[in-house]
Amino acid sequence: MSDINIDNKAYKKKILLTGGAGYIGSHVAVTLLESGFDIVIADNLSNSSEESLSGIRKITGRDFSFYNIDVCDKSLLVDLFEREELDATIHLAGYKAVGDAVKSPLKYYRNNIASTTSLLEVMDNYGVRKIILSSSANVYGESSVVPVTEGCETGNCTNPYGRTKWVQEEMLRDVFTSDDRWNIVILRYFNPAGAHETGMIGEMYGKSPSNIVPSLALAANGDIPYFKVLGTSYNTPDGTGIRDYIHITDLANGHVMAIKKLYSQPNVYTYNLGTGRGCSVLETIKAFEKAS
Repeated sequence: MSDINIDNKAYKKKILLTGGAGYIGSHVAVTLLESGFDIVIADNLSNSSEESLSGIRKITGRDFSFYNIDVCDKSLLVDLFEREELDATIHLAGYKAVGDAVKSPLKYYRNNIASTTSLLEVMDNYGVRKIILSSSANVYGESSVVPVTEGCETGNCTNPYGRTKWVQEEMLRDVFTSDDRWNIVILRYFNPAGAHETGMIGEMYGKSPSNIVPSLALAANGDIPYFKVLGTSYNTPDGTGIRDYIHITDLANGHVMAIKKLYSQPNVYTYNLGTGRGCSVLETIKAFEKAS
C-alpha cells in the first residue's frame, strides 16, 4: 500500500467510504481515487446501484474493493475490517430524504443512528480512529442568522432527518471526550447539486425525485408534465424559497481537504460545505433554462 505525505509525514491511505456508491459517495470516491488515495466502498445499494460503481471505475481507470453490506450489521463490518487495512473512514451511509423522514421517522432513527454506532465500535476495536462524518445544514434548523456559520446554534431541527444528523454529531463529540485519540471532521452539507462532467455518475432518482435539480431535469426532458413551485409567498425578493446550492464536485473536493485535517492535532473539527450564497427557486429555474 502506498503512502500519503502530509506535513512531511507518511501515512497509509486506504479510506473506507460507507455509502460510497450513492450520489455524494460516488463523487467523493472519484475525487479520492484521482487524488491518489486507495478506497474501499461499503454500500447495500438501497439508494444506489452497481452502475455507479462501474462509472467510478471508468472515470478514474482504477479499481477498488466493494462490499455489498448494511453498515448497521456489525458482524459484516468486522469481516470487512479483518480483510482490509484501513486508515480512516468517510461515513456517508444513511437515509437523507426529509419528506420520507417525516413519514417514517423510526426508519431514519434506526438506520442512521445504528449504522454510526456499529461503525464507531468496530473502528475503535481495530484502532482506526479517524473519521469524517457526512452531516447536514439541517442541524441548524431555521436559523435566524444569515449566512449560517459553524458557530450558529444547532439542535433546533425541524425534521427527523436533521435530528438524526445532530445525534450523530453529538455522538462523535462524546466519543472524542471519552477518548482523545480520535480525530473527527464533521462536514455539514448544504444542498449538493449537479453531476460529474462525464455524466457517468450522478443523482439516481425515479419519477418523483425529492431534490429540485433532478425534478427540473425530468420536466425539461418531458418525463413529467411540469415542475411545481411550492410556495411563492416567502419573505424573499421573488417570494420563493432560497437554498445554498453547491456543485457536487466542489463538495467532493472538500472531503480531500478534510482528510488532511485528520492528520493534524486530534480534535473534533466542523465545517460547512456550501457557497455562502442563497439562490431562490425561480433563480434556479432560470439558470436551468439558460443552461438547457
